[in-house]
Amino acid sequence: MKRPVRWPDHWPASPWRRGIVAVSAGALPVFAFPAPSWWWFAYIALVPWILLARSAPTGKRAAYDGWLGGLGFMLAVHHWLLPNLHVFTVVIAALLGALWAPWGWLVRRFLAGVPSAGHVAAALVVLPSAWLMVELVRSWQGLGGPWGLLGSSQWEVEPALRLASVGGVWLLSFLVVAVNIAVAVLVAVRESRIPAVAGLVATAAATSAAWMWSPRPDVDGRVRIAVVQPGIVDGTGSGDKRFAREEALTRTLAGKDLDLVVWGESSVGFDLADRPDLARRIAALSRLTGADILVNVDAHRSDRPGIYKSSVLVGPQGPTGARYDKMRLVPFGEYIPARSLLGWATSVGKAAGEDRRRGTEQVVMNVGHGLRIGPMVCFETAFPDMSRHLAQDGAEVLLAQSSTSTFQHSWAPEQHASLAALRAAETGRPMVHATLTGVSAVYGPSGERIGSWLGTDASTTMVYEVPLAHGVTPYVRFGDWPVHAALLVLAALCATEGARAFRLRRNAPRPHVPPARTAHESPARPGR
Repeated sequence: MKRPVRWPDHWPASPWRRGIVAVSAGALPVFAFPAPSWWWFAYIALVPWILLARSAPTGKRAAYDGWLGGLGFMLAVHHWLLPNLHVFTVVIAALLGALWAPWGWLVRRFLAGVPSAGHVAAALVVLPSAWLMVELVRSWQGLGGPWGLLGSSQWEVEPALRLASVGGVWLLSFLVVAVNIAVAVLVAVRESRIPAVAGLVATAAATSAAWMWSPRPDVDGRVRIAVVQPGIVDGTGSGDKRFAREEALTRTLAGKDLDLVVWGESSVGFDLADRPDLARRIAALSRLTGADILVNVDAHRSDRPGIYKSSVLVGPQGPTGARYDKMRLVPFGEYIPARSLLGWATSVGKAAGEDRRRGTEQVVMNVGHGLRIGPMVCFETAFPDMSRHLAQDGAEVLLAQSSTSTFQHSWAPEQHASLAALRAAETGRPMVHATLTGVSAVYGPSGERIGSWLGTDASTTMVYEVPLAHGVTPYVRFGDWPVHAALLVLAALCATEGARAFRLRRNAPRPHVPPARTAHESPARPGR
C-alpha cells in the first residue's frame, strides 16, 4: 500500500520551477501594504513560502528557497523603483534577499516532516525572531532603510496600533510571522494541529492582554495646522513656479486662526540666505496667516559646502534660526553609496548626480505659539527610532516633509503616508505628513486618521484640528525591546545547537582501526 502524499510534498522538483515558485511566494505580502492595503492578508501571505521551505529536500535547498523568496519580497515592495533604477533594482533585491536564506533553513529545521509539539512551539518563537533579525539588518540606512517592514502593513488596524505603542512596529512583525507559522502548520500537518492551535490561542491571549493594559494617550489640547500641497510643477524655472504656487495657496489661509503652516519637501529650491527676497516673502505670509511657516530648503548652503535638505522655520520677522538638516539620506536617490565603485548607476537610472550632505543631530523646534515640533524629512519617517527620540526630547507634534513626485502613479505615495500612522501610535504623538504632490495625511496620537488624505491629484491646502497628547508610551520608554528579545532567543538557539552538536561528536562511536601488521601477517610490535 502506497503512503499517501502529504501536502505540500509535491512541490516542483525542478530547481528552476521551484525557484520561480519561491520568488512568487515571497512577493505575496506586498498586497497587504498600500495601495491594495489588504491588512488581513498579511496573516496568511507567508504561508506558501513557509510550506515551500519546509518541504525542501535538504537544508541547502531550504536556504535557497529563503533567498529567492526574499528576492521576490524585496522586489515587490520596491517595484516602484524599477522605472528609475532599472536592473539595479533587481540587483539590490537579490543582494538583500540573501538575508532570508538562514530563515528558510530554520523553517525546514523546525517544521520539516511531522514536527513535534516542542518543535512547533519553538518555531513560533524562533522563526519570528529570525524574521526580526532580517528586518533589523536591512533597516540600516545604507541598505535602503526599513521600507516594507511586515508589521507596517497593520497601520489602519486599531488593536495593532495599540500594540505598536507597546513594542513598536517590531512587535507587529513578530505577531504577523507567528500567526503565519501557526496557519502553515494547521494547513500542512494534521498531527501537529493541536500545538498550532495552542500557539494561536497563546498569541491571541498575550496580544489581548497587551491591548487591554497598554496606556492610552491623554488628549489635553488641540492645535490648528495647515498643509500646503502645490502639486506637480514641471518645466523650465520649476523652482520659481512652485514657490509662486505655494505662496498663492498659503495666502488663502489668512484668517484661519492657525498655529503652524507646513510646506512639503524641497518646497524651496534656493538657500534663503542667498535669496533674501524669498525669505521676506515667506515672512510676509507668516504675518498674513498669523502662524510660523515650516518650509523645506533643498539647495547648496551659503555657510558651508554641499547640498542639504533642511527644514527651516520662518516667522513674521524671517527665519527664526531653527533648522534641521536631513540625517538619513535615500541611497541612490540622494547619494551614491561608494560612488567610486557604483557611480555607473547614474547611467542606467535617475540616481543622484551629486551627493547630498548629512545633518548631525535631530532638532525640536519651538513654534511661535509655544508648540514644540519634531521635523523629519522624506523616508526618515520609516525609521521608528527617529520619531521615538523626538518624543523623548519633548516634541508635541511630529512632522514629516516629503515628496514622492517621481513615483506619482505607483503605490509609493500611499505606502509612505501610511507610515506616519505607525510613528504616531508608537510615540503617542500626533503626526503631520506634508508632501509636495501627495499623499499628505495627518494622524492623531493613537495613530487614528485625522481628516482626509490629500491625494496625488490635489493642488490645495487643508487645515487640520490636531489633538495633542502627553504621557510616555511603553515603546518610547523601553525602545526596541522585541528586537532585543529576538536576539536573546537566537543566542539561546545557537548555544543549544552548539551543545547538541558537541554531544553528538563526543558520543559518536569511534571507528575501529585494525592493528598494523608486518610483512609476515603478524601484529606489529612497537619498540622492536
